[in-house]
Amino acid sequence: MEPLLWIVLPGFVAVTSALLAWFVVQSRMEVKLAEQREALAEARGALQAEKSAMKDSLETALRAAEETAKREAFENFLNELTVEQRHYTRENRQLMHNRKSLVLQERMFFRNIPLSDWIEHEIVLDEGADVDRVVQDMTVFDKAVVSIADLPRRRQLA
Repeated sequence: MEPLLWIVLPGFVAVTSALLAWFVVQSRMEVKLAEQREALAEARGALQAEKSAMKDSLETALRAAEETAKREAFENFLNELTVEQRHYTRENRQLMHNRKSLVLQERMFFRNIPLSDWIEHEIVLDEGADVDRVVQDMTVFDKAVVSIADLPRRRQLA
C-alpha cells in the first residue's frame, strides 16, 4: 500500500497544484478584465462628453454663422437703398405779397426700382436764404437711417 501511496500522492499533489494555479490565474485574469472594462467605460464616457460638447459647439457655430450671414445680407440690402432728390423754387404772388418757397421732392430706390412715390415738401424761404443749405438740412429720408454702415457696430457674438 505504501508504494501505491507514493505513486498516487504526487499525482494528487500535482492535480491539486494545477487546480490552485488555474484558480489564481483565472482570478488575476478577471481582475485585469475588470480593470480594462473600467478603463473602457471611462474612455467611452469621455468620448461621449467630448462628442456632445463638440455637437453643442458646432450648433453654436452654425447658428452664429447663420446670424452673421443674415446680418450681412440685410446690411447689403440697406446699402443698396438710395434716395433721389430734386428741388425747385416756386413764387406765389398774391396781391401785394410775394411769397418765395422751395419745393423739395424725394423718393427712395432699391437699386433702380422706386420704393416710394415722390414726397413733396414746401418750405417758405426768407429773403436771402441759401437754397443749397436748406436743401441739405431738409430731407424726409435721413441718410443715417438709410445707410446702416454709419450705425455703430453692435457687439458681435464670439
